[in-house]
Amino acid sequence: MFVAVDDTDSVKGNCTTFLCTEIIRELRDLDLIGLPRLVRLNPAVPWKTRGNGSLVMEFGHGIGRRTFIGMLEGEDFYCYESKDDYEPDYKEIMDRLIPLVERYHEDDADPGLLISSVRPDPSFYRRGVTTIMDRKDIDAELSRIGALTFTIGNGRGLIGATCGLAWIPNDHTFELLAYRQRDRWGTPRDFDPISVRDMEHGFPTTFNSWEDRENKVAMFPATPCPVLYGLRGDVIEDVISASRTLKTESIYRWFVFLTNQGTDDHIISDYNELIPNRSYLVRGTVSSYARHIEGGHVFIDMDTRYGKVTCGAYEPSKEFRMVFDHLVPGDTIQVMGEFRETPSTLNVEKLNVISVCEHMVKVSNPLCPSCGRKMESIGKDQGYRCRRCHTKEKDAVRESRMRWVVPGWYEPPTCARRHLSKPLQRMGVVQPVEFVNRRN
Repeated sequence: MFVAVDDTDSVKGNCTTFLCTEIIRELRDLDLIGLPRLVRLNPAVPWKTRGNGSLVMEFGHGIGRRTFIGMLEGEDFYCYESKDDYEPDYKEIMDRLIPLVERYHEDDADPGLLISSVRPDPSFYRRGVTTIMDRKDIDAELSRIGALTFTIGNGRGLIGATCGLAWIPNDHTFELLAYRQRDRWGTPRDFDPISVRDMEHGFPTTFNSWEDRENKVAMFPATPCPVLYGLRGDVIEDVISASRTLKTESIYRWFVFLTNQGTDDHIISDYNELIPNRSYLVRGTVSSYARHIEGGHVFIDMDTRYGKVTCGAYEPSKEFRMVFDHLVPGDTIQVMGEFRETPSTLNVEKLNVISVCEHMVKVSNPLCPSCGRKMESIGKDQGYRCRRCHTKEKDAVRESRMRWVVPGWYEPPTCARRHLSKPLQRMGVVQPVEFVNRRN
């Protein structure tokens, strides 16, 4: 029996992952089969709250190997690798879960809950993580798999629940989510930043917890939700061991989730046109110098097979914007990011400098070969002429300038990365240049 839920939180509070732990607690008479799944979907959806994540669990009578994955009600919690043929009464389970959804959802959310013995077709995950879907897109599939459903509001969360349940992992990561004592919800989080730094340095399979360039913690949310922190990594045993080294306030409960975070699953690399509210890998040739606008945002243009594309790096990406400053027309690059309709911009998540051209800069007008006097410009792109001798030259005196950007991948600091964006660390890549003279 699969249980999937989505869209219960908002910017005001709550967290669908916490509801997931409440569902697990409510169904303690059943066993959890495999890890609970946190499945991030299209980050370009305009109405998402924070991370556009759906939650998926499987329940039954567990058999086979047990895996330690959390703490619930002060006791160690385990999941099972498989189950027997027993299937609970779906209607009875739904009646038990509806009060939890009603309790743990925000008024401006549109929750969807489904129970099924069959997963949707895997294509629904791909559609959910890369495109915007409508409720009618899933109705026939829910009918085909015989799902039992419950919704509040417009029930948009049922789309995410369906697409999350359809996820069959290719690449995957883990996230250990720790939750706060209930009387601490909405108050400032208490933790030791140095313990976070030492943890990430000591456990190299963890990622996106600490930012060395800024000496900043990136794993503690600032929202008034039940989550104390989220610790991400590639090895389940390491995230559990690493969490024990953190110095924080008292933890109410914690669970490890199997996730698609840090996989770049949202990036479309095979396409015929750029459609807004989707994320792409786009290759092109830089066709403009960087331009800055109020707020610290930086833009460049590049020529692509789809025409001119404007690429944006925004203030929260900090020194990452300086890559744009050092690009010049003629450089060949690849960018990953969300294509926004208004204004038409590709919001860059990562950038691959494929090749850089020689950057020639004018240093002076040419000298007259007859008299040695400096020539004057005739007009834009019309060359130069000596006023005394009337000799002409086409080009100014130019010299090659050192390039401060070199081929390789560049990414924003940890705090400015999307949940789904794959860190260079997971790609086995090191950023070739650190821009130390960065802006504020």
